[in-house]
Amino acid sequence: MRAVIIASPYSEWTAWLAKFGVQSLGDWMLTRGFRIAMVVVAAILITRLLRWAAGVLGRGGFKERQLSLRSEGSRQRETLASTIAWVLSVLVYFFAGLRIAKLLEFDLTGLTIPATAAGAGLGFGAQRIVQDLLSGFFIIAEKQYRIGDLVQLSVLGTNYDPVGTVEEVTLRVTKVRSTEGELFTVPNGQIVKSINMSKDWSQAVVDIPVPSGTDIGHLREKLAEICSTAKDDTNLAPLLRGEPVYVGVESIELDRANLRIVANSVPGQQFVLSRRLRAKIVTALRKEGIATMSSPGPQQPPDAPKKAIRPTRPEEDTAPQERVR
Repeated sequence: MRAVIIASPYSEWTAWLAKFGVQSLGDWMLTRGFRIAMVVVAAILITRLLRWAAGVLGRGGFKERQLSLRSEGSRQRETLASTIAWVLSVLVYFFAGLRIAKLLEFDLTGLTIPATAAGAGLGFGAQRIVQDLLSGFFIIAEKQYRIGDLVQLSVLGTNYDPVGTVEEVTLRVTKVRSTEGELFTVPNGQIVKSINMSKDWSQAVVDIPVPSGTDIGHLREKLAEICSTAKDDTNLAPLLRGEPVYVGVESIELDRANLRIVANSVPGQQFVLSRRLRAKIVTALRKEGIATMSSPGPQQPPDAPKKAIRPTRPEEDTAPQERVR
């Protein structure tokens, strides 16, 4: 009678591990397995620490500041910090992979020829990625735009130009958030032209349409008074870089005249300033009994009793995406 010996799955498993020099799974887990786990954990912790440090250095301190009112140097510092953190994270994972391969006793010298062939193939196939990386380097080095800037990007091969606030800039892509909340991820190599609408400073333009029969002289005096007191308004002062200027009559139409006021605003806040300044102008003109085309109705006589008008709150004159953060 012949004895039939059936190999157990455990013996087959140990025989397969023996091919990699593992004699005992328990001993391997306590030695090399533990080291591999430590390498993986260390790589994750280092990359998270890099992202945290980039955020702290970019904001200039541990307390987060208002993004839209930060200086140009602060925005540039945050852009550089996030890019450097991204590059260092890639290097950390690369060296962690080499260390794990060494602990698993993979012979990397035998991969020289296949790696060369694969590198040549990737070189032809990854031309777009190399183009994105080079474009991203020049975007950051030339300070074309930074995190927090309001930009319009012309993208190659598309008919729509994304417009919004820059949320992230890396060597490969630029992420732009529109006022509708849409997030555009644009490869840097596909950006043909970038328009920065918040570089160093911005300009808010406010047009006031009034009926053609309005006393322009009296209206000019009132608008000049509004401009001179704008810096004293706590709702406008954080957004102004200087006193608003009354330009004059911009255009005359059949039934109306358009008067214009311009104001130099902090970067990226020209639309918020326009809304708040327009609300202040309309409120002041209504108190004086001066009608505008946007508020139709007969012009009140000077001796008519004036209604108490509640001033506009800051949260009512801006869209959620354009509020000062």
